[in-house]
Amino acid sequence: MAAERRVSPGLDDVSVGESSISFVGGETGELVYRGFDVRGLVPGVPYESVVHLLLHGDPPGADPSPEVVRSLGSAREVPAAIERVVDALAPDLPPLEALRTILSALGDGTYGYPPTLEQGYRLIARTPILLARYVRRAQGLTPLQSRRDLSHAADYLYLLKGKEADPRHVRALDAYLVLLADHGMNASTFALRVAISTQSDLVSGATGALGTLKGPLHGGAPSRVSDMLDAVGTPDRAEAWVAERLARHEVLFGFGHRVYKTDDPRSIVLHEVARTVASPERFALAEAVERAALAGLRAARPNARLFTNVEFYTSVVLEGIGIPRELFTPTFAVARTVGWTAHALEQAAHNRLMRPDVDYVGPPKGRTWPRPRP
Repeated sequence: MAAERRVSPGLDDVSVGESSISFVGGETGELVYRGFDVRGLVPGVPYESVVHLLLHGDPPGADPSPEVVRSLGSAREVPAAIERVVDALAPDLPPLEALRTILSALGDGTYGYPPTLEQGYRLIARTPILLARYVRRAQGLTPLQSRRDLSHAADYLYLLKGKEADPRHVRALDAYLVLLADHGMNASTFALRVAISTQSDLVSGATGALGTLKGPLHGGAPSRVSDMLDAVGTPDRAEAWVAERLARHEVLFGFGHRVYKTDDPRSIVLHEVARTVASPERFALAEAVERAALAGLRAARPNARLFTNVEFYTSVVLEGIGIPRELFTPTFAVARTVGWTAHALEQAAHNRLMRPDVDYVGPPKGRTWPRPRP
């Protein structure tokens, strides 16, 4: 008789391998990149240097990483054929839907297995450029050319807005990109590594990852936090609004995490980043809602260990730097392309096809197909 197996529907407590890229401490509230706690990287370490750390394993010799700046700069030249695909997209598509097609369009026949660093730089560099191109064309505006004299964060804001961004906004977006660059074996990264394990290419894996990121249980909820703040309106209404919502057993967006059973370190840092770019009124509202929500949740579910997650202050930060809500999740993807690249390279270096099993619970074997009587 076969030994009974423990079934884990959400793969809780199931390890699919080893990784040296990032550590997520759900019980301790840690996020560590290659041995560096992210709370020591923000503010101060630019996104380009974190790209270097995640892709090469060690910090660069100078900040920002000269190698990454050079490599991303070279990769910003987008083939005209890919631009034509972007320009052909319907202007009324939600940007996240457009981005899925954009990532797929990057697969121009030059990506293959195994993935390479050069392919990764193209994915990281071109994703924000083509996303911004689509957004501007959808607005009836002329797309702009990427500028090599600007940082990754500054160039993205320039391409979206048509002018150089406020330095405070650039610093805030740079911090956001660093904090969202990787997060262990999250759902989208797992989807990408499954694809790479079949010896598929980086673009195919990234497209699957984006489709996974789209879901509100992974990366699709920050804009709902903004909607929630709008619904509350003013700090004095926060407590009553939260109580009414909890009484109806409705979700409070921006609270609770599948892994973290204590404070999400990214939320702690983004709280302080939000202070630098949000209007005083919006920031005060966010803090009031956070206080009311945490108190209400702990009273209603004292054993649930629910804390503020990364999406709550993400919404306040992205609002503060002028990113429209429909671009919140696409901007998450812009940040995560480096993590996806690092995991694709790591998967290919020690590859084994991921092929989990499932326990069959259907009808017993031995059934016969019904045949009409002659």
